[in-house]
Amino acid sequence: MAIADNPPKASFRLSMLLYDTRYRSITIQVIVLMLFMAGAAWLVDNTVRNLHTLGKDFNFGFLWNRSGYDINQKLVQYTNDSSHARAMLVGLLNTLLVSAMACAAATIIGIVIGVLRLSSNWLIARLMTLYVEIFRNIPVLLWILVAYAVFTDATPQPRDFRVTPEMEASGQAPAASMIFDAIAITNRGTSIPEPLFSRSLGDISLGIFDVSLDLIALLVVLGAGLWARSALNKRASAIQNATGVRPVTWWKSLALVVVPPVVLLIALGFHLGLPELAGFNFAGGIMVSNSLMALWLGLTLYTAAFIAEIVRAGIAAVSKGQTEAAFALGMRPNRTMNLVILPQALRVIVPPLISQYLNITKNSSLAIAVGYMDLRGTLGGITLNQTGRELECVLLMMLIYLAISLVISGVMNAYNNRVRLKER
Repeated sequence: MAIADNPPKASFRLSMLLYDTRYRSITIQVIVLMLFMAGAAWLVDNTVRNLHTLGKDFNFGFLWNRSGYDINQKLVQYTNDSSHARAMLVGLLNTLLVSAMACAAATIIGIVIGVLRLSSNWLIARLMTLYVEIFRNIPVLLWILVAYAVFTDATPQPRDFRVTPEMEASGQAPAASMIFDAIAITNRGTSIPEPLFSRSLGDISLGIFDVSLDLIALLVVLGAGLWARSALNKRASAIQNATGVRPVTWWKSLALVVVPPVVLLIALGFHLGLPELAGFNFAGGIMVSNSLMALWLGLTLYTAAFIAEIVRAGIAAVSKGQTEAAFALGMRPNRTMNLVILPQALRVIVPPLISQYLNITKNSSLAIAVGYMDLRGTLGGITLNQTGRELECVLLMMLIYLAISLVISGVMNAYNNRVRLKER
């Protein structure tokens, strides 16, 4: 009986696209892609037809028209004669400012509360639990409005800080006083000291905005100090691996990071410009609007409750044997937490922490409730209403928020890959 060594291959048939497992998945993907592209084409065509019916076209030329409105809180130069594009930039920077402030503050508060929730002290643990349950179960918008009401209704007026000659003669103190004689919290805003340089290097214009050369020099010196500190720590680790004894480097690291910036600040003539009461309000310093303070405080306290639960879960995920081993080596509880527990808990903490940072960025759009002019208030608010370019403004705003979210996710994912456990 003869057996064929090479049986003839079956010829390709169209039915194989559905019944052959080698081609079926590709067929389904191609069909889904075609349906998606057809739906997108229909949506675009329908939008163009509706715009044509309304006598509108699709372009972004309105961005270069005069804006005609003021913005109370801004990080770059802006007037009502500036363009809508400039107003959008101011709103974007305001969004990034409050988001960065809230992310930093919420992380610090959340870590502290998350650790204290695991405290053996019954009262402290229950108080932290009470904080978490209260703040995370009430909508963030309400917390923002509560904070705004506190800053506008429960704070003194600028005139309450005034000291008249009659008050000086009678030794009477004013109704309100500045914190450390440098910070004034009023119902019109919070005045804080302004960093000034008597021997400033000047500014460099980038077209869109100006950048302080003093700030660039400070960042360069600080970056060089951090790089030198990293090199010092690597050398100390190499010595420890070779001899078993790690040299003392804390004072050298501190000097490398602190001394050069301090020397530079002294050379530039750094000093603080303190706010002073002039007329009906404070002059000098930096005026921080109550809307910014309320938004920052509301986002911080609300998100810190979620971060606290993330930190608590991450710490609880670390085996208790790690703590017992550290105690057996004579390590104190605080050093055990900082050097043993938290580094291992980061692999559990960081992924959900990314989502909280994204939530802060997106929740910052609630600034419109307290009058803070962020991206939603400028591009998606006044600019949209003035120009009537609803589609362009909304699409541009969506793309900007998407880009910000992708950048945050990318940075945090890179950090997560750096701190995760390396398997062999």
